[in-house]
Amino acid sequence: MRGVAARWWIYLVRRADGALYTGIALDVAARLAAHRSGRGSKALRGRGPLEMVWRQRVGDRALAQRIEARLKRLSKRDKERIARSTAFARRWLAAARQPDGGAGGAVAAAGRARSRA
Repeated sequence: MRGVAARWWIYLVRRADGALYTGIALDVAARLAAHRSGRGSKALRGRGPLEMVWRQRVGDRALAQRIEARLKRLSKRDKERIARSTAFARRWLAAARQPDGGAGGAVAAAGRARSRA
């Protein structure tokens, strides 16, 4: 795959207790199947049923990991907003893609964009 950027995804999975898990994968369906079978993250083992509530293709692995780290730092409330609102998720993701668009900056930028619309 030399010269071609892999197409990584970032995703949110809801556990049975309502908690949201953030992860990245090349194949989201296969990763969710692994989580459901107990082969995925320890945080999800025995916590089913699991529901994929949001996913977005983000590009290469480095970008996916940077966005994942920013998403993991968000409050549950902001993660719920991303899962619930495509428009908010798009704005947050656009801000999070920026090298200086840290978690707070991305949420603030998404909120400002919404208030101007």
